[in-house]
Amino acid sequence: MLAILLALLVKPLPGLGRQAATSTLESLVAAAQQAAAANDYATAEKAYEQAVKIEPSMPELWANLGLMQQEAGEIAPAILSFQQANHLKPSLYVPNLFLGVDSLRTGKAAAAIPFLIKAETINKADPQAPLALGRAYYAVAKFSAASRQLERATALDPKLGSAWFALGIARLNQVETDARKMSIENKGSPFAGALYAESLEKQGRFSEAAALYRSLLAIQPQPPCLHSELGFSLLRHRDLEGAAAAFAADRASHPECGMAVLGLTRMALEREEKEEAVKLLEELWARDHDFVSTNSAILLEGLSADASDAVVGYFAQPLTPIPEDLRSALLAAFNGNGQALGDIGNTMSAREVSRSSSQGSAAISHKTPEQYYAAGEFAQCAQVLAPAVTAIRADKLRLLAACAYFSGDNELASNAATALEALQAHSPEALYWSIQANERLALQSLARFQQLESDSARSHVLLGDIFEQLERYDDAQAEYSKSLALAPGDPAAMLGLATAYLSNNNVEKAIETASSALKRSPEDPELNLVMAEAMVSKARFAEAEPLLLKSLNTKPQMLGRVHALLGKVYAETGRISDAINQLKMGLSSDETGSIHYLLARLYRQTGDVNDAAAAIEQVKTIKEQRHDRGVKAIEDPDLSSLESPPSERSTQ
Repeated sequence: MLAILLALLVKPLPGLGRQAATSTLESLVAAAQQAAAANDYATAEKAYEQAVKIEPSMPELWANLGLMQQEAGEIAPAILSFQQANHLKPSLYVPNLFLGVDSLRTGKAAAAIPFLIKAETINKADPQAPLALGRAYYAVAKFSAASRQLERATALDPKLGSAWFALGIARLNQVETDARKMSIENKGSPFAGALYAESLEKQGRFSEAAALYRSLLAIQPQPPCLHSELGFSLLRHRDLEGAAAAFAADRASHPECGMAVLGLTRMALEREEKEEAVKLLEELWARDHDFVSTNSAILLEGLSADASDAVVGYFAQPLTPIPEDLRSALLAAFNGNGQALGDIGNTMSAREVSRSSSQGSAAISHKTPEQYYAAGEFAQCAQVLAPAVTAIRADKLRLLAACAYFSGDNELASNAATALEALQAHSPEALYWSIQANERLALQSLARFQQLESDSARSHVLLGDIFEQLERYDDAQAEYSKSLALAPGDPAAMLGLATAYLSNNNVEKAIETASSALKRSPEDPELNLVMAEAMVSKARFAEAEPLLLKSLNTKPQMLGRVHALLGKVYAETGRISDAINQLKMGLSSDETGSIHYLLARLYRQTGDVNDAAAAIEQVKTIKEQRHDRGVKAIEDPDLSSLESPPSERSTQ
């Protein structure tokens, strides 16, 4: 952009009065351009400062001065220069872009939005305007608007990794926003219950998830294929008999439910009835190529590495009697299963395989959307209903959201859910499909970011942090390990890996990793906190205490956890009064009710019955809130770590 904009000022400058002034101004501009080309921004800045004194009414000169100040890191003077340029000529792209970018950088996101909207209107070809606008909407918690802008940025520049990452985070925050709304407005609905059961499964709490699914089966309306969701939960808990019964029940009562057929396929693979598995998959393939491509990776979930390899190997064998297009779609879906983001990323390629096959592109027969759905032909259903996104019928939007989601068209599913919520503001179904579709979309965006920055240690740390928050601890460990392979000893990766091990109940590995990191940074408060937590879990309280005292220097949002752990250490070492004081300071970190419970126990020891009872009531409240929410909160990451100055890119 520097070269393009500065080149405009090499042209003759009319209307400047005296010929000498014109010559001097052109010389200054030429010198500034030469300095800028050599990255000598200080010299270029001085030249433009002299130029605006000669001709203060030329907005391009002020814009170029602002660019040089921007490149030199002088943000406040740059803002003033851009403001002057914008005052003289409001239709210039660069001043609007940078006034928006700089407002965003200085924490004034709301003020940035009008400038960035105008910049995008002026120049529709530059991805930097929608990228910055998406970040601004993100900063003011307008996640849906942020996603739209960031999608535009990725469409303009598909290799813009920072936009893909920001898009993934915006989608995850939309999931969190919807989950909060669900917990407030529809906490008793089967849709909220199903989401919470999924959350329990992610935490490995399969028996609790199965119990919750069972409690929802008799309540209507409910998410589709609920018996099958129960079946997969039981399967992960190794209750094969119960799983088979659940899948059979769904297949009998809901023949359209492809998840039931996938569940029965998995059961056939478990029993090594491979011909039956092929028969069931061919049945699904005949119904809907996209459904198979989108969802068949679930067949490998929970299998050991050897068992997974055996399944993939069987379908990969040329002698296995299976249509070649189905074989290709299955292998595309299976490829990379179990790796970070592999399931989502490869689902996308699997859908491409299905779309390239003859049946996937066949003409639609004359059925109603309801008939397509009843036949399990979800892609056809979605194609017919796609125009209903702009319609006003809620029943059509519900059907479209389900059909689009099952066929893997998550963008369409999300749009249908948004339209449904606009019609029915308190619809649990709208929130349910929005949460499901946006989580998939988020992971697809992060997968794309991972592909673009596959060799970046930073990208692996960022993805590890996201997986840690999503409670996908194995994936988090894998990402941090990849980062360390590229950048051995990287502090952020070491901290992340130790934290992921601890969260995954691998205390020994957490201690090993944290110990290694502490040799390099013995005073690091976060590393000391991780080590202290590991020591507390091992009941090594004397060793934990000095670590926790060092952790008191951590960032404010983590202090509550430090105080809570100190309270536990003091309680276990007989310092009851100190323990109570520390636990009270740590109450803000109590996500499970355990801190209030310990506090209640200590109050009883001191004879404080009233405060003990109040603490127990808080335990009940926290547990209820935890049940209601169902989806783990996503902490806002520092998106600035992915920013690159827009002036470094070529824009019009």
